[in-house]
Amino acid sequence: MKSLFAELLNTLLPPSCLACETPVAGEGQFCLSCFSAANFIAEPLCQRCGRPLPFSTVFGVARICAGCTLSPPVFAQARAALRYDETAQKLILPFKYADRAEMARGIARLMLRPGTAMLTAAEMLVPVPLHRSRLKARRYNQAALLAVALGRLAARPVSRNALLRQKPTAALEGMGLLARQTELQDAIIVRPGFAASGKRILLIDDVMTSGATANACAAALLAAGAAYVDVLTAARVADPRFE
Repeated sequence: MKSLFAELLNTLLPPSCLACETPVAGEGQFCLSCFSAANFIAEPLCQRCGRPLPFSTVFGVARICAGCTLSPPVFAQARAALRYDETAQKLILPFKYADRAEMARGIARLMLRPGTAMLTAAEMLVPVPLHRSRLKARRYNQAALLAVALGRLAARPVSRNALLRQKPTAALEGMGLLARQTELQDAIIVRPGFAASGKRILLIDDVMTSGATANACAAALLAAGAAYVDVLTAARVADPRFE
């Protein structure tokens, strides 16, 4: 009965492309034009932070980007589905700022491909937190919606409130890495009562830029005893030097 209703609904109100209004065959899909424009991240990439790179190895050694070489992140590894370009922005910005919570499942499906191994290994999915003032303004935490959608798709438990952003931070857009790190200092903690000890945790967010937020979250979880922390995001800002 449910499948019949869904089929009827799709006939009357066909699902639209994740990035535009073009009708598509099924929920959470791109139209042909947007799929062709989507910049899916694939090798070569940094084996730590997942940043796309121009080549994968140096004299047979696994490639690590300059940033991770000079200042290794505390998380084990990070991966993302898409480069954060114009097409990715058509997904992320409405989802994040325009009350399009229904996009979470479709975006989460895109994250399954780069996140397969990490999702298999993870014992708990944890979203990057929003401060309560920002949560009130947006009405939902987009990272938490992605974590819940991924948890359902991959049959993994989710702790929506494991992390707490205990003080408001300025918008990080446009800040360099050092400024972001300074702004995030002591901002994120593990919520009292969350048992992180010994757990393999997968941190979920919509976009990774410098990695400062992911690193702050991972540091809090590791300090609380997590075995390790991986990071999975919908999109990743690439190094502009290689674009």
